[in-house]
Amino acid sequence: MTAHPTFADLRADFELFDDWEDKYRALIDLGRHLEPMPDALKTPATKVRGCSSQVWLYAERRADGRLHFLGDSDAHIVRGLVALLFLLVQDRTPAEILAVNARQELETLGLAGHLSPTRTNGLYSMVARIRALAEEAVTA
Repeated sequence: MTAHPTFADLRADFELFDDWEDKYRALIDLGRHLEPMPDALKTPATKVRGCSSQVWLYAERRADGRLHFLGDSDAHIVRGLVALLFLLVQDRTPAEILAVNARQELETLGLAGHLSPTRTNGLYSMVARIRALAEEAVTA
């Protein structure tokens, strides 16, 4: 994988992998490169409900109107899922984020069949939280 992969890069890599262990390793590696989230931002307000692991998401609106996300999790694979979602939404405008069909994009990776039901629910809770942050930015 490249140093700053795109979602398309990751999808192409996933197509090359022979088994899901390789895909899990790629997700974990992606999570290792996630921009650090300061502990001060890990509050009840930034915690994502519906995840079995602890997950925090924070969006900062930049001067140009784009949203820059920070996120973290206490689980390596979930941290990778956070990083994966950021490939779809990082540094985009709220309107661009709301136009992304994250569920459809994620389905192209075949994740649903290989994540536990609780992890899948958590992933979709993260998608919902990102959308809510983008909607808040639109109305602000």
